[in-house]
Amino acid sequence: MDTPQTPLPAAGRTILVVEDEHFISELYVRALSRAGYDVTVEVDGKEGMEQALTDKFDIILLDLMIPTMTGIDVLRKLRGPGAKPLHSKIVITTNLEQREETRADIESHADAYLVKAEITPRELVEFLSTIK
Repeated sequence: MDTPQTPLPAAGRTILVVEDEHFISELYVRALSRAGYDVTVEVDGKEGMEQALTDKFDIILLDLMIPTMTGIDVLRKLRGPGAKPLHSKIVITTNLEQREETRADIESHADAYLVKAEITPRELVEFLSTIK
C-alpha cells in the first residue's frame, strides 16, 4: 500500500494541459488556477509537444486523443529513445479503454495515468499535489 505523501504547495508550479475538449480543459484550468498553479493550455498534439520541449512546466497533463499528433506519439517523442531529458512529470489523461499491454506501455513512459471520468477536478488537484 502506498504511503500518503505530503502535498506540495501549488504556488509557482507550472502545468501544461494538452486537451482538445474545451469543457474539460476549462474545468482543469479553473480548479488548478484556484489551487495556485500557473496553467497553460494547448489543444493539439503538435503545439503541446512544442510547449513541452521548452521544459518550463513542472507537470504535463496529456490527453491521448488530440488532433495533429496523438498523445501516445507526443509521449514517445518526449520520453522515447533519444529524447532530450525533461524535468516535467507527464500525467496521461484519457477516457479511452486501453488493452492491458497498451496501457502498460503507456504507463512505462509516463509518470501517472488517470481516467478522466473517474476523477473530479478537486481530486485531480489533490493528486497533482503529491507529484514531486
